Amino acid sequence: MEDVLEVYHRPDDPNYPVVCFDESSKQQVKETRIPIAMELGQPERYDCEYERNGVSNLFVVFEPLAARRQVAVTDQRTALDYAAQMQQLVDVHDPDALKIVVVQDQLNTHRAASLYKAFPPAEARRILDKLEFHFTPQHGSWLNMAEIELSVLARQCLDRRIPDQPPLQQEVAAWQQSRKAQNHTVDWRFTTADARVKLKRLYPSIQP
Repeated sequence: MEDVLEVYHRPDDPNYPVVCFDESSKQQVKETRIPIAMELGQPERYDCEYERNGVSNLFVVFEPLAARRQVAVTDQRTALDYAAQMQQLVDVHDPDALKIVVVQDQLNTHRAASLYKAFPPAEARRILDKLEFHFTPQHGSWLNMAEIELSVLARQCLDRRIPDQPPLQQEVAAWQQSRKAQNHTVDWRFTTADARVKLKRLYPSIQP
């Protein structure tokens, strides 16, 4: 925990950007009856019945100090998908960085081995040489600022029925542009000193 908190208090340095990485899912649902559009004096009306239409995965890369985020909509979140996101992070998101500091949780795919599973050894090594991983503790994913971004995305964009992946991608892209235009970021204030007071029960008790 303290490791992640100290990372968050590093000064802004384009050569060593700090990014938070996380993923979530969105169930896609189709209408079984055509909704009745909103009209004067009447809200939009739709049937409570719906048809499940699969699930899409959402990967988010969030750079809080630069107020930048990138959300990728994928079919799944396997080790290969994770490796592809790390390659994107290195080659597209921050190609000029000397080292990218990545805060993420301990999901079983969040491992260097995933890159060796996806790419030839030389390519996997090239990508990993530009990454510095820091992991949130078990049951401590709230320390990942990308999870906050996903929560905002869910409330502002995904809290309605979306039938399939193309409109989901459009909605996510529009949300991204809106967040970027307003320069939204996370004002993180929780420090190591706060943790030692407020989460004292999590620290071992050392007897004199």
